Amino acid sequence: MMAAFTLSVPFASEAADRKPALQKPIDQNSCPLTLLKNKAYFHALSERIQDARTKIVMAFFLFKTNGRPKSCPEILLKELDDAARRGVRVIVVLEQDAKTDSSVNRDNRNASERLKKAGVEVYFDAPKKTTHTKLAVIDGRYTFIGSHNLTQSALKHNNELSVLIDSPAIAEETLNYIKDLY
Repeated sequence: MMAAFTLSVPFASEAADRKPALQKPIDQNSCPLTLLKNKAYFHALSERIQDARTKIVMAFFLFKTNGRPKSCPEILLKELDDAARRGVRVIVVLEQDAKTDSSVNRDNRNASERLKKAGVEVYFDAPKKTTHTKLAVIDGRYTFIGSHNLTQSALKHNNELSVLIDSPAIAEETLNYIKDLY
């Protein structure tokens, strides 16, 4: 069951190499925030991807597909593919570490190749700095932030917690952060 909360959320954006700095809270009276526990994240993200009309931007540490059509990562991959084919601009930023033969690199490259075939723009971060984010921004309004990687374990089995924030201002700050990753 999803719990919905309304509160003011300050968001601090910072470039990857700058000293962290607190910024003024975003000027909003409130922004709807939904806690997404465990499997609820997959369903909420899937629904927002299906409803996307203009742009999806994601940045994830790990996107691990397994070839099983009913698995959660495969379903999301297909939904991103469908979104791109219906004219939604889809951008995915993935982790790339310095070890070329690592499982993270292998899994992210595999997902990358499959996404590119559908017209998804895929970028990798710099290999010398780990990008451990789990972020998605949809239509410049909905922001997902939390602990869920795009793996079957995270989306179906693990104890994970993320939030969905309905706020164009938070979405804009998050997009600016993601742009600094690639």
